[in-house]
Amino acid sequence: MTVTTEEELERLKAIGRICAIARDSMAAALEPGITTKELDDIGRGVLDAHGAQSAPEVTYQFPGATCISVNEEIAHGIPGDRVIEAGDLVNIDVSAEKDGIFADTGASFVVPPATRQVEKLCRDGKKAMWAGIRAVKSGGALADVGQAIGKFAGANGYTLIRNLASHGIGYSLHDEPGEIATWPDRSERRRIADGLVFTIEPFLSLGGKMAEEKSLDDMWTLVSVPPALCVQYEHTIVATKRGAVVVTLAN
Repeated sequence: MTVTTEEELERLKAIGRICAIARDSMAAALEPGITTKELDDIGRGVLDAHGAQSAPEVTYQFPGATCISVNEEIAHGIPGDRVIEAGDLVNIDVSAEKDGIFADTGASFVVPPATRQVEKLCRDGKKAMWAGIRAVKSGGALADVGQAIGKFAGANGYTLIRNLASHGIGYSLHDEPGEIATWPDRSERRRIADGLVFTIEPFLSLGGKMAEEKSLDDMWTLVSVPPALCVQYEHTIVATKRGAVVVTLAN
C-alpha cells in the first residue's frame, strides 16, 4: 500500500492503534498461570470491541486471533492450553483489519524473573527494530533497513533469522512490496516510495539463523535453527521524506 490521501492515512492509523492496544493489553495480563488461549481471548476481545478482525484468521484461517510464541517458538505460535511460567520468553504478534486496511505489530516479553542475558536480548531487540525504522526515508534504498539492523546485530554479537522478513502491508496483510530483508542483502535494489507502508520486524537471536516448522503436527509454529532464544519487535510504518511514521502505537 502506498498512502496517497489523508483519509487512507487516518484509516491506517486507526487499525494500527487497535493492534497496539490489543498487544499492550495482552502484555499487561502476562503472568505465571495464564494460558496462551486466555491471552489470545484478551486480544480477540480488544479487536471485537473496536470492530476489527484478526488478520491471520481472515487471511490464512489461522487457529487463533493472535500469534503467541513461547521460548523455543519464535513465530506463529498457536494459542492453546500452554501455561505461561515464570521466566518464559513470550512473543505476542497482533495483526488485524478494519475498513479494508491492515496493520501488524509484535513484541517480546519476559515473565519475571529474567536472566540478565534475556533482559539484554529484549532491550537489544527493540534497538534493532528502531535501527531499521530510523533507516527509512522516502526515496532511500530499501536495503538500508537490513543494513542498519545487520550492523547493530553484528556489533553486539547477535544473529538474525534470515528467512522471516518484513513485508508490505495495507490493503492486505502481506502487500507489495514483497519480502523485505531485515538483514544485509546485497541483491536488494528497490527504492522506498513516498507513502509506502510496510513493517519493520527483525528477529534478533542468540545464535539462530533460520526458522523452520515446529513439527509435522504443528506446521504453523516456527522454531529457531539452530535452537536459540530469539526476540521479535515489530511496527507498521509509513515512509515520508522526513523519515518513518509509526502507526502501531497505543497513544
